[in-house]
This record gives sequence, C-alpha cells and structure tokens, in this order.
Amino acid sequence: MTIRVLLADDQTLVRAAFAMLVASAGDMEVVGEAGTGRRAVELARSTRADLVVMDIRMPDLDGIEATRLIAADEDLAGVRVLVLTTYDTDEHIVDALRAGASGFLVKDTRPAELLDAIRTVAAGESLLSPGPTSRLIARFLRAPRAVASPDAGPGGLSERERQVLALVARGLNNTEIAEALGLSPLTAKTHVSRIMGKLGARDRAQLVVVAYESGLVTPGLAE
Repeated sequence: MTIRVLLADDQTLVRAAFAMLVASAGDMEVVGEAGTGRRAVELARSTRADLVVMDIRMPDLDGIEATRLIAADEDLAGVRVLVLTTYDTDEHIVDALRAGASGFLVKDTRPAELLDAIRTVAAGESLLSPGPTSRLIARFLRAPRAVASPDAGPGGLSERERQVLALVARGLNNTEIAEALGLSPLTAKTHVSRIMGKLGARDRAQLVVVAYESGLVTPGLAE
C-alpha cells in the first residue's frame, strides 16, 4: 500500500527537499504541497492524503489551526498529521497535540527517521520525538497537584485502565506496558484501544495530553 503524503511548509526549498526524500521511498508518494495552513486544509480535502507533514509556523493559517480543522472534519477522519518544528522546546507542540496531531519531530531529524515516522503515523500509531517529549509535557501541562491522588484521572476508567494510561503517558509502547503490568501484549493493546474509545482520543498522543491535564500523571512522576 502506498502512503499518500501531503507536505505543508512555507519554505519552498524545505518542501522540495522533503518531496525528494518522500519520492525516494518505494512505499509513499507526494500528492500535494502547501505553503500555507489554509492551503494544507484545502489539499487534505481534495487529495485525500493519508498523512500531512505539517510545519507549525506558516502564514495565513498556522499549522496548529490547520491541524485542528483537519482533525475536526469527519470527512478527513483517516488523515493523520505529523508536526515538524524547528526547535524541540517549541511550546506550540503540545497545542498541536491537543489540536489532533498524531505526533511531532524536530526538523533536524535524520531522513531515515522522518520516513519511519511517516510510516508509523500513517499506520495509525502516534509518534513523539523521544528526547523532548517528557520535558515539553512537564513544562506546558503542569498539573495542580504535586502528587497525583489514587483517584486522579479522567472519569469512566477502571483502575487497570488508569494504570495503563499512566504508562502510555510515560511513553511506553504496548509491549513495555504488558511487561510492567504482567499482561500479554494483546491485553495491553486492548486496554489502550478501550481507553481511546472511552476518552474519544484519536491516538496515543492525545492520551498523553489527557493523562497530564487530568492530573493522573504529574511531571515529576513521569520523568
């Protein structure tokens, strides 16, 4: 299956470089290029891209608002957004995750890593650039409590589901969650899927945001 990629960046040379990189991969193709956020939304609708590589800072409509419009459009439910940013301390990254982005990478990521990221996000998984993730969450999703209470977290989740969500927020994958809780990988995956359904989350990236905003996990406990 060929992954249909839409590139959104206001710098022509950057788009050209990304286009060449994507074209070099045998399992993906560029179906459109946008220089503004508004154009990215229009092309997402007309090209039916599987994934949008979205720069945060763009004219007319920034990448965050463009991501929000794409995520809110029921007709674009299958379109994933991978946000790229120049700095790994960019405060807008969390806003992008809240808006519905499935993950982010910094622009100086190696070419092979970018292609792997596109494959990961297009497959329905979330991807958070590992180095700055916990630092960003700690800085911009400060919970009001110094220590989370046993009953903290979004309502409607069982104790086991709260445990799983807390581990998702720490960046663990399904296999790691299974090992930590003494479950099978399939059971861990099932728990994650059920949590997404209960919370109306598109992917794991949004679960991370929910875990911190609800107070289930605090910055000091997740690092």
